[in-house]
Amino acid sequence: MKKREYSLALSSVAILLVILVMFSCKNENKNTAETSNIDTAEEGISKDLKWSERMLLSEIKRFPEASKLDFRDEPKWSYTNGLVLTAAQKVYEETNKQKYYVYIYDYADTMITAQGEIKTYDIEKYNLDMIKSGDVLLYLYPKTKEERFKKAADTLRKQLENQPRTTDGGFWHKKRYTHQMWLDGLYMAEPFYAHYTKMFSEGEKAQKAYDEIVRQFDLIQEHTLDEETGLLYHGWDESKEQKWANNETGTSPNFWSRAMGWYGMAMVDVLDYLPEDHPGREKLIDYLESYAEALLKVQDQETGLWYQVLDKGDKEGNYLEATGSSMFAYTFAKAANNGYLPEKYLAEAEKTYQGILNNLITVEEDGTVNLNQCCAVAGLGGDPYRDASFEYYVNEEIRSNDPKGTGPFILASLELNK
Repeated sequence: MKKREYSLALSSVAILLVILVMFSCKNENKNTAETSNIDTAEEGISKDLKWSERMLLSEIKRFPEASKLDFRDEPKWSYTNGLVLTAAQKVYEETNKQKYYVYIYDYADTMITAQGEIKTYDIEKYNLDMIKSGDVLLYLYPKTKEERFKKAADTLRKQLENQPRTTDGGFWHKKRYTHQMWLDGLYMAEPFYAHYTKMFSEGEKAQKAYDEIVRQFDLIQEHTLDEETGLLYHGWDESKEQKWANNETGTSPNFWSRAMGWYGMAMVDVLDYLPEDHPGREKLIDYLESYAEALLKVQDQETGLWYQVLDKGDKEGNYLEATGSSMFAYTFAKAANNGYLPEKYLAEAEKTYQGILNNLITVEEDGTVNLNQCCAVAGLGGDPYRDASFEYYVNEEIRSNDPKGTGPFILASLELNK
């Protein structure tokens, strides 16, 4: 072969190799991006896996895009995404299966622009619900070092800096829900606030933040606790102007299961980040003990579950509700595992968890796991007006696989090694 022909042949081989490498890399990236669907659409979900992983795979099957969790047609920055992805983080840490990390990352990658802006989010609404998915950013930033994630987390922290407050310092649940604190808000904001503070704040600034976090729990105890039952009302209106507000106390009239569930999860999750020497730790643990004792008094003894309206289990229309029961199982198990509550609460968590499996879980032929009897949504005020009556709570939509139930179910499964 002539020298020129030999040179051309080598060049052709080199070009072919480059093309093959590029094709291989492209397919590798594609395969990584598509791992979310592995073990679901094609292979089914193995019953040999733990319940935690089976439920997460079921969620990924239902919602291949994490940005559309909660039955959405379009991507949205919302608290349900953050809740399920918090659970996904822990499943990933236990299994080290890359598809779970990809599922988490894809949410942040979809919702955070290159400039660090959060799509569909409006800081001017001062909505505490929007803080929850910030947990995803705090998880990913140390791993990726992508500044856009830090910038977006900073924006959420800025919201807390300027959040409207009651006269004694309590965060309004939303700007449009004036003068109101809801139990829900403690879970939406405080774990992120505490985690962010631990990661990025020092000295006096950190101390001030931790003090404010504990203050939110102090205020919700002061304003929503019913001394007779030990249960906490869903919300409190400082102005007492809302139709649902008691004329004397400002509290809403009923004890809603999921509101108490949000509050329990808030306490055990904030304790992950509150410094060991902060005096607020003991207060939160005291609140947690009172909370747990009160819940056991209204637990359904036959199933180990709780009713939608906690203290009215014998009233017509009430039902054993999945999201609150899953939250209580998680709260009890984590609190007992970490030594915040006596060991008996681990047994209580096991009892509740078994009650969920016996009464609220169904499994399809392909292994997809369903969590049934979930309250879809409940709130206070708004339009149409939600009056917080018993009839209101029990007549809200009931559906299967609400992420406000599947997320806590996964978290409870992990705490119980199920």
